[in-house]
Amino acid sequence: MREVDLATFESARADGAPVIDVRERDEYAQVRVPGVTNIPLSEFVARIDEIPTTGTVYVICAVGGRSLQAADYLAGRGIDAVSVAGGTDGWARSGRPTESGA
Repeated sequence: MREVDLATFESARADGAPVIDVRERDEYAQVRVPGVTNIPLSEFVARIDEIPTTGTVYVICAVGGRSLQAADYLAGRGIDAVSVAGGTDGWARSGRPTESGA
């Protein structure tokens, strides 16, 4: 399975790894991990060229279902992508920093 836990994600994010949030715009505006790029799953295929093709790409959603689908899709295109287990909900519940707004 192409998943990492929150601690692994936190470390990679701190090192500057690219993070794609595949939740829809309204969900993204409510709460998100700081510094992530929003490419909603509904726009994912059309915006695929915005996703880095080198290094590991971390994909996050609310709890991990949509991000796992997106990571599998990217892997099928030869991109090293992993889903963040627990997602944004888990990140926020753990007390880690979040941001909100458009």
